[in-house]
Amino acid sequence: MLKIGIMGTSGYAGEELLKILLRHPEAKITAVAAKIDTAHIGKLYPWLNGMLDLECGDMSAEEVSKKCDCVFLALPHKVSMQFVPVLLKAGKKVIDLSADFRLRDAGVYEKWYEVKHECHEYIKKAVYGLPELYRTDIKKTDLVANPGCYPTSVILGCVPLLKKGFIETDSIICDSKSGVSGAGRVPAQALMFTEIQNSFRAYKVNSHRHMPEMDQELSVASGASVSVNFTPHLAPMERGILSTIYLKLKKKLDTKSALQLYKDFYKKEYFVRVMDKGIFPDTKNVARSNFCDIGLQVFPEKSLAIVMTAIDNLVKGASGQAVQNMNIMYGFEEKAGL
Repeated sequence: MLKIGIMGTSGYAGEELLKILLRHPEAKITAVAAKIDTAHIGKLYPWLNGMLDLECGDMSAEEVSKKCDCVFLALPHKVSMQFVPVLLKAGKKVIDLSADFRLRDAGVYEKWYEVKHECHEYIKKAVYGLPELYRTDIKKTDLVANPGCYPTSVILGCVPLLKKGFIETDSIICDSKSGVSGAGRVPAQALMFTEIQNSFRAYKVNSHRHMPEMDQELSVASGASVSVNFTPHLAPMERGILSTIYLKLKKKLDTKSALQLYKDFYKKEYFVRVMDKGIFPDTKNVARSNFCDIGLQVFPEKSLAIVMTAIDNLVKGASGQAVQNMNIMYGFEEKAGL
């Protein structure tokens, strides 16, 4: 059995990792850590009583590495970079759910996250953990930078058309709606039930930290510079992301042909489901799953394609994709635990 450590167990992504890994046939959770006073994991999560007998507390990377083969870092941005070098030098494989190693240019990271990157050499070692694009590289690496939730939904929606050269790269508009769990577990007035119930609002308009991640990966896919326009919205629901992406076409295309292109592109991808004509994604159909559902409609008279994607922000957008990456790294069945 593969011995697993989770650092950042007290957050939503950490809890989701517990749920997934407990049912994984090849994995055993042997260490759980969080920035809290030491407590039994069953006290932190009563649903775990009788299922996992471990103490959870503020353990160092050295302590965790002694108990594990593979470590998931479900930590805040700017924190993971403190732990990655220690774990890699100890010979562990690391899957980092923060943004610390997603961006290949340290200067871009420092601009958007407003902190100096302390591990430039490890940026080069990290593989962006989107299996549908980088499966071969993920198999070989010891450090996976797990994608952000919004970028996962947008990149999977854009790449097939971008790679085939159908899209004008300077006019991509992404409109995304997320459940409240995407903001994390730290209390904030704006996220209180009384503030979000029966309400709907945009935030970080064209200034969200996930934008450079989208630009980076879509530029790689297209072979040309891409700069997206992205507006996220907070929806009054627990989880889920629905992204609607507006793509200006530079070549003739109709809906039937576009759908076939997507089905061909993702035909070997179990976790990506391309919907039939006239059927569009619904967040309830991907909730608590690792699926990404994709639907689209093309308007030839407007040279416009509208692509819609739905994922669970905590699963395909975070912990589920992280476990999918672990499965690839260790040669397990990719669906194991998922």
